[in-house]
Amino acid sequence: MAKIIKLSPHVADLIAAGEVVERPGSVVKELIENGMDAGASSVTVEIKNGGLTYIRVTDNGSGMAAEDAGNAFLRHATSKLREARDLEAIGTLGFRGEALAAISAVSRINLLTREKGEQAGISLALEGGTLTENAPAGCPEGTTIIVRDLFFNTPARLKFMKTDKAEGAFVTATLLKCALSHPEVSMRYIKDGKVEFHTPGDGNSESCIYTLLGRDFAKGLIQVSSEDENVSVTGFVTTPAEGRGNRSGQYFFVNGRCIKSKLLQAAVEQAYKNSMLQGRFPSCVLYLEVKPSTVDVNIHPAKTEVKFLKERDVFSGVHYAVLSALEKSTEIPEIVLPGDRLIVRQGTQEKAPPKQEPLAPAAHTGAAFVEQRQPLPLKDGTAVKYRTDRDYAVDYPKQAAPKVIPKAIYEAVPAMESPEKPAPAFRVIGEALGTYIIVEREDSLILIDKHAAHERIIFDALVSQDYEIMPQILLSPMVFDLGAEYAELLLENAELLTELGFEIDRFGVSAVAVRQVPGNIETTGMDTFLSEICEKLSTGNKAASTDIRDEVLHTVACKAAIKAGKMSHPKEIELLAEQVLSGKIKYCPHGRPVSMELGRKAIDKNFKRIL
Repeated sequence: MAKIIKLSPHVADLIAAGEVVERPGSVVKELIENGMDAGASSVTVEIKNGGLTYIRVTDNGSGMAAEDAGNAFLRHATSKLREARDLEAIGTLGFRGEALAAISAVSRINLLTREKGEQAGISLALEGGTLTENAPAGCPEGTTIIVRDLFFNTPARLKFMKTDKAEGAFVTATLLKCALSHPEVSMRYIKDGKVEFHTPGDGNSESCIYTLLGRDFAKGLIQVSSEDENVSVTGFVTTPAEGRGNRSGQYFFVNGRCIKSKLLQAAVEQAYKNSMLQGRFPSCVLYLEVKPSTVDVNIHPAKTEVKFLKERDVFSGVHYAVLSALEKSTEIPEIVLPGDRLIVRQGTQEKAPPKQEPLAPAAHTGAAFVEQRQPLPLKDGTAVKYRTDRDYAVDYPKQAAPKVIPKAIYEAVPAMESPEKPAPAFRVIGEALGTYIIVEREDSLILIDKHAAHERIIFDALVSQDYEIMPQILLSPMVFDLGAEYAELLLENAELLTELGFEIDRFGVSAVAVRQVPGNIETTGMDTFLSEICEKLSTGNKAASTDIRDEVLHTVACKAAIKAGKMSHPKEIELLAEQVLSGKIKYCPHGRPVSMELGRKAIDKNFKRIL
């Protein structure tokens, strides 16, 4: 007896349904995509009981003729492909001709459709894939499909469905992605008799984001816009300060199709490197347009994944589009004081340049702040001057300025180049709590976290390797017993630590001897400091050596930066303010904002000066 037999069409349909129709949300997605492919500008979706007992999708698309309506439920019947070469450049959301056949095989369906320009429409009814009714009907132009009793004839599948609440939540998430993918389509969603959302359909992705994701998500967005020969990237990303604990706020759309992509996730997150707290993730809504021939959308049954022909080019296009948007964003988070509550609001638009001439905080062409014990090379003819105590500012005369700024890696505020456009006028009022610099600029007060700002400056200098190390040799070595594992980690990474100004030798089995440290890192608490470096080193591997190096540099920059709680010299805080207000310094290496703005209107309102 033959062991290999041909399955019946009914069983084959049930197997196909298992691939395409995983749950009610899968049905909703396929039906919406059909409506969008039909040119609909408006789609209404209604579900009951999580979609298991009732799904209705109505669109105002082109509709179907009577002869096409019946064929639409046949397997591999489609209006979107004609020949094999069409698969090389798919321009529609659906194309396989499997969705309606798979859905009808495991449910009871009613279809009402009328082709545009026709006087009458047609009504179809199917049960378990079998046609039970086919008759003319009066109905609006477009298509309405009602799906009842999903998986009624496959109880094995039905028992794996989750609760109505859980399935409804998945439908909501699916609809949200579909609505975001096409802001030009107005989408109305009704769940158990209640309207959940209704998008405007005005083609404005920002208004669509506001409607679907809420005000809190939309208020801190930075616009992204970039295009090259391989990929066009538009949309929005959140500021580094708005990081989430997971990737649930990341939405990617390729040629109008919502997809999951680790490649795109990595491209976006790489742009936030050293600007976001570890363990936090950026949110984004990004729209990619690529040539249909350079993307394969036929690698996943549910069409939720794609394969790019030129992955490297797509990665670079997205990465630099996001990175450029983040660098262009110069708005300082605003502190708003409604009554006695404190709210921090992140602006998204760049302010117009002020009309008045900027006030230069200091007339200098180069400046350096040096810590105790750190020599400062300053060429003056043939002589070299050194400072043995803390000098807060050294100004180079214009005629004597060196061609290359001294490469002192731990200078508190390295000399900055002239900004491309004039910075707004500002006045440093002073310092509060030994931590915050208070600055007046236009009609606002700006608070600057001096430690966070200085830490960023030092970190950027370390990463760029544009500054020479200025180490100090200790008169007597400092010996620390860190344990055998940590001691070995330090010795294995001796090359990196030497680059940073350390000299560390083995001292017994579990101890190390520190003979040299970077110039402006205090030796107090050195054992704790080395333990922190070891923790960073222990979490990495050679494949991610760049990331581990940056993590170590985070620790070094934090240790070397100006300490909170200690008052600083006026010149020092003035130059820190200049760097921050120029827009070059926005976030510390861990992603915390270095400054916040308190507007005059908010202050006046709370003092009852504005009624």
